[in-house]
Amino acid sequence: MSDSRLQTTDCPRRVVVAVTNDLVTDQRVHRTCCALTEAGYEVTLVGRRLPESAPVRRQYRTVRMRLLFRKKMWFYAEYNLRLLLRLLFAKADTFYANDADTLPACAVAARLRGKRLFADAHEAFAEVPELVGRPRVQRCWQAIERRWLPKADGRVTVCQSVADYYSERYGVKMTVVRNVPHRLPCPEAKREQGLIVYQGAVNVGRCVDCAIDAMQYLPQCRLAIAGAGDELEHLRQYAETLPWKERIDFFGRLEPERLAGVTATAQLGLCLLENRGLNYYYSLPNRIGDYAWAGVPVLASDFPEIRRVVEAHGIGHLVGEEVPHDARKLADAISATLQEWEAMPTEARQRRFDSARKDLDWEQEKNILLGAFDAIF
Repeated sequence: MSDSRLQTTDCPRRVVVAVTNDLVTDQRVHRTCCALTEAGYEVTLVGRRLPESAPVRRQYRTVRMRLLFRKKMWFYAEYNLRLLLRLLFAKADTFYANDADTLPACAVAARLRGKRLFADAHEAFAEVPELVGRPRVQRCWQAIERRWLPKADGRVTVCQSVADYYSERYGVKMTVVRNVPHRLPCPEAKREQGLIVYQGAVNVGRCVDCAIDAMQYLPQCRLAIAGAGDELEHLRQYAETLPWKERIDFFGRLEPERLAGVTATAQLGLCLLENRGLNYYYSLPNRIGDYAWAGVPVLASDFPEIRRVVEAHGIGHLVGEEVPHDARKLADAISATLQEWEAMPTEARQRRFDSARKDLDWEQEKNILLGAFDAIF
């Protein structure tokens, strides 16, 4: 094993990591599993398989379950029951729950078997837009978090605002491990004049529809949308009805390497969010780091964690909540940002992105994660 700490102690080494997605594009979980594997832990990642799921090839073991249900309460119930049955007989010393939707099975298995439980909150789960306005369902997830988060042997989350949220709500301490990219060279790519990129989930509240509407006022620009989600097909159909549809490209869900290649050709990245609850308001989307490593300035919503990074390194511009919903104002903000960065000296641009890359570096976050994980033993 790569880490002598695990060779010279009686520390358990087998970890089962659980997620509810199909493993293909979850970069945070992949980075986590790689970090644990490199540190000497034996990792098994459990998720689900969808009919359209692409193959996954990883340096750690992966298991994907075929489920009868794909959405809502039936999916979560089936997934956790199937996961619990698997964990009860798995060769493992620690169960690693990613988000509240894997927490019930991991927590029950850990208690029944006397194993350790580690919780990783990728977001303020009960505050996601899909739950805001559904108080009964929201209370169910809050009850799960309230019941099991304090029982976890270790806990991490993605930013300080979310850590403060969990501390205030449940009285638990969360170690911050930000969702930032690996230290990898940016693909060599020629910038496409006027190319604007959005990468990430194409879901409600991500303002992808707003960006599409703004393109009517930006005849010199193209919009690349790289991601999948609940709104993808609806937005594809909507875009087909527009006179400027030829300047809108949907790439769908891409492998991380190809996604990095697409982003590297852009002149501007978008990270616009509606304030649909604390989950969005407190978030630090990983695309902020992806844009910085690709040398692409960002036009982003003025939310606390996003502001903290964008202003610290000067890697883009922030807009108020009203701007994305006014196509003309959003187009003006995009145009002004493109013009400013086009006129900026190369050395000044480089200094800003170098500063951001030094900060938004998984190598330092990985050490924080391993420190928190090792501490439970």
